Parts: sequence; structure tokens; C-alpha cells
Amino acid sequence: MKLLMIDDDTGLCELLSEYLSTQNFEVEAVHDGAQGLKLAQDNDYALILLDVMLPSMDGFEVLKQLRLSKLTPVIMLTAKGEDFDRIFGLELGADDYIPKPFNHRELLARVKAITRRIEHINTLSSSAPANNKLNINGLTINTAAREASIDEHTLTLTGTEYEVLTLLCKHAGEVVSKEKISEEVLGRRLASFDRSIDMHVSNIRKKIAEHIKTERIKTMRGTGYVFIQGE
Repeated sequence: MKLLMIDDDTGLCELLSEYLSTQNFEVEAVHDGAQGLKLAQDNDYALILLDVMLPSMDGFEVLKQLRLSKLTPVIMLTAKGEDFDRIFGLELGADDYIPKPFNHRELLARVKAITRRIEHINTLSSSAPANNKLNINGLTINTAAREASIDEHTLTLTGTEYEVLTLLCKHAGEVVSKEKISEEVLGRRLASFDRSIDMHVSNIRKKIAEHIKTERIKTMRGTGYVFIQGE
């Protein structure tokens, strides 16, 4: 699988490129935000590793511009302790984040979790019947096409948002814990004070709210979320 790394730390890029190549990943590295955005727009990568602090264009702007045309999975590389960076990156459509400095094995685990999900999804999509759909309270999920719509309005979701919404719909009317969502969608345990699942759900809500006013996803404080089955 081919990955794109956008980071101005040339030494880190070289080390990660060498390390990930031993795990059957091919890494293309660039050190400038604008250049990275062009590559991301013009090519199909399995995953993008995107630093926040970049010359010419910061990582937030790269992600914002990328999401106008492509839903390539993105892991943001954020400064340790910078909660704003993490939350803002997730709001813009990042799939996950990892704070610097990080352990190479932890990064590899995050990368593998997302790329495994992509491979699994592609396998399921290719074998799923064309009419394999979930229809719940005005929401339709076409699992073969990996598309979701609300009252016949298409929802433009990232891969992670789609997986979160699908999981909630498969358990419609039931409370799904944030821990379960993190493990099944992100492929990792939910850490203390980790707001990644909250932000993904918030993004889904905003996209649904563009088309309908009634609430579809209810927060169960201290527990998780539930997709409402009916009015």
C-alpha cells in the first residue's frame, strides 16, 4: 500500500519511510504543505500522514482543501498536549490523530488499523448484493456502494464517519458505547480524555442537520450514543 507523508521533518520522514517499508508500505514523503496537497489531490493513496506545522500551507488548510474533493483517510500528527490541534483536525475530517513525539510501533498500529479496515471494506463491498441496504428512520445506508443518505439527500462522509454511522444504525435503538465504537472503527482502545469519537459523531450530526432538523443520534451522557429508530 502506498502512503503519503507530509511533514517538514526530513529526518523523521526518512526514518518512518524505512520503518514502514519493512511492513510492506511504500511511503512518498514531501515537506511542504502546498506540494503535499497537490500530490494528495492528484493521486490515490491508501492513507495520508499529515503534520500540522508545515511551510507554505499548514496541515489544517491542507486537510480542509483536500476534503473538498477527496476522502482519503488522514492521520494528523499533532504536538503533544495540543488538544485544540486534535479537535480541530477531527472537525475538519481527519480520521485519527497521534501526538508527537510518538512511538513508531504506535503509529504503525494506527496505520494498520485504518488500512485493514479499508481492505476489509473493499472485500465486503465487492461481494455484497447490490440491494444490501439499511433503512432506518429516513436514513438509508447502501453497504455495497458505501453510501449514506437521509431523506434521499446524499451524505458526504469520510470513511471513519461512514463506519461510525453504520455501526450505530446496525444497533439502532440500542446504546453503543464510545469504547465499542473506538475499538470497532478505529481499531484501538479509547484513551482517557480522548474526544475522537465525540468529534466524529458531531461531524455526522452536522451533515445530517444540513438536510433535516430532527435529531437522529442521541447522546447518552457518560455512556455512548444511540441512533433513534423512529419519531
